[in-house]
Amino acid sequence: MSTIIQVAYLIAAFFFAFGLKMMSSPSTARRGNFFSALGMLLTIVVTLLHQEIVQYQWILVGMVLGLLLGTIAAVRVPLTSMPELVAVFNGLGGLASLLVGWEAYNQQQHQLSWFLATTISLTILIGGLTFSGSMLAWAKLKGVKFKALELSQPLRFSGQQILNTLFLIGILVLGISFSFEPQGNQWLLLGLIGGALLLGLTVVMPIGGADMPIVISLLNSYSGLAACTVGFVMLNNILIVAGALVGASGLILTNIMCKAMNRSLSNVLFSGFGSIVVKESKLTQGEIRPISAADAYLVIEAAQSVVFVPGYGLAVAQAQHGVRELGELLESNGCEVRYAIHPVAGRMPGHMNVLLAEANVPYDQFVEIEDVNPKMEMVDVCIVIGANDVVNPAARDDSSSPIHGMPIIEVDRSRVVIILKRSMAKGFAGIDNPLFHSHNSRMLFGDAKNSIQAMIGEFKRS
Repeated sequence: MSTIIQVAYLIAAFFFAFGLKMMSSPSTARRGNFFSALGMLLTIVVTLLHQEIVQYQWILVGMVLGLLLGTIAAVRVPLTSMPELVAVFNGLGGLASLLVGWEAYNQQQHQLSWFLATTISLTILIGGLTFSGSMLAWAKLKGVKFKALELSQPLRFSGQQILNTLFLIGILVLGISFSFEPQGNQWLLLGLIGGALLLGLTVVMPIGGADMPIVISLLNSYSGLAACTVGFVMLNNILIVAGALVGASGLILTNIMCKAMNRSLSNVLFSGFGSIVVKESKLTQGEIRPISAADAYLVIEAAQSVVFVPGYGLAVAQAQHGVRELGELLESNGCEVRYAIHPVAGRMPGHMNVLLAEANVPYDQFVEIEDVNPKMEMVDVCIVIGANDVVNPAARDDSSSPIHGMPIIEVDRSRVVIILKRSMAKGFAGIDNPLFHSHNSRMLFGDAKNSIQAMIGEFKRS
């Protein structure tokens, strides 16, 4: 039986790796998700064949509850709230790892080896940090307020970095002490649990909203690393492999996110956007030029090339289906249509890709920054839908801006920019955008979905 289980785990590991590879392309991502889920199903089935498990009725209860919660989340959670859902999933993964580590200690506390005690310490440290950090990330994304305190804003105080460093050293001392003397030192483990939970809060606390895609990616990696350490605690090969895959892919994605913002990971963790008061730049001076939906239609109807640039406002307005329909009308009018997506647009990695894919926008019309920017001067119209920071020229032109150096989609170099926004409010980073004052920019105020539908209506009436 043991041989059969290990062979099944090897097959499941192949499904995980193959599914992860397929997820690297939008056209194969859904099949990749299916293969990964198939691998997990195989893992669960063969693990249930093992005799050292709890009674089957409890497993059945857990599976039914998980099925119900997952179905409710899939049906009721809108795509605008997907980043918050991902944060919760990351946190629950960390909490599960912490509980497994705690239970492993309770079962074997009188015969713990140094290696097992060390893996339990790491499991609890990473799992606890992931849980509390993810819950705070959820609160930041949700815009939760605690009395007069807005959690979405960077929460900083003098000496915070020094305190966090001392805090981390203290937790490591607890973990090392427990690893060498695990028998009878339950208080060390309890201190490690409490310290890990507090560390997760203090690490995420100073990070601003604009950095949340990076934080979500990093916490996803942590949840994988926690699962990997659980694999060592339980001597389970498939947990080690699956956790390592999630951890490694999360770190790679985090690195991609950092490069997309031209920032180091340490800069993200210790210098959150919005924590610095920035004076209004001279670049923001100028006239705001509103435009009506009817006039916007006249502009795009005459265009030979149009580039849509989606942002979080697209998700809030649920305008992705209208954007696809407008894109199809433009194509039937002889216009070349593309969709430029910044890696950190939205509130989590790939947020805009998911929205547009859900609306069946053709994958071959998606373009990256490095592909669209060199041709931007030949673009007739850029339609910016709810995006702010990823098209902000201050990142290129204003050395005093906190986002200076961050690669942006340079829509300001196109012939005309039509910006769909509800108001002149700043983006999630809290930074002024000179694009709104540019001579070639036109502001179409209102709900993005209604504005898109109004332009579609003009097309159909013509």
